[in-house]
Amino acid sequence: MSIRIVIADDQAMVRAGLKLVVESETDMEVVGEAPDGVEAIAVVRRTKPDIVLMDISMPRMDGLTAAKQLLGQPESPKIIMLTTFDTDENLYTALRAGTSGFLLKVSPPEQLVDAIRVVIAGDALLDPAVTTRVIASFAGRHDPAPPPQLADLTPRELEVLRSLARGLTNSEIAGKLFVGEATVKTHVARVLMKLHLRDRAQAVVFAYESGVVRPGVAVG
Repeated sequence: MSIRIVIADDQAMVRAGLKLVVESETDMEVVGEAPDGVEAIAVVRRTKPDIVLMDISMPRMDGLTAAKQLLGQPESPKIIMLTTFDTDENLYTALRAGTSGFLLKVSPPEQLVDAIRVVIAGDALLDPAVTTRVIASFAGRHDPAPPPQLADLTPRELEVLRSLARGLTNSEIAGKLFVGEATVKTHVARVLMKLHLRDRAQAVVFAYESGVVRPGVAVG
């Protein structure tokens, strides 16, 4: 089955370019477009896509507000935020709200396609280096008390959570822990289940906000 995608951006040329890239793939189709957040919500409700490519800055209703509304509904699609900047505080807010990550508009076409596949698979966080830098800039501003859910994690699961927070892929985590990728996938799934998190993006936010990792502190 094709991956169903809605594109929300106020610039018609950007929408056309994204659509061209997406529909060059045999397993992807654009089922709707929107020039603003209000229309994006309406199109998503009508078409029920798997993924929404959502621009942050749009008229009438910005992409962040639209994303929050969509993610607050049952069976919501996964949302990739599109931005021109990689230092926008809104990006951290978007991840915290439950979006699956973000992508720079200047990213090459193949990275957009890879991002869509990554989010559908739930195997990795988009642009881990950039995402982690944004989170590190805006998280950890206080000294949080460890959430009680952390007590449910095994030492190995806690180590996996720390690695996720640094943007490591499953393959990189497997190499670091000297285990197979299938084992890492199992650990990641258990971490998300125990912490009641939607996906890896929320796991990264949780790790910073709970003090599991600190901005600027390297992974051991």
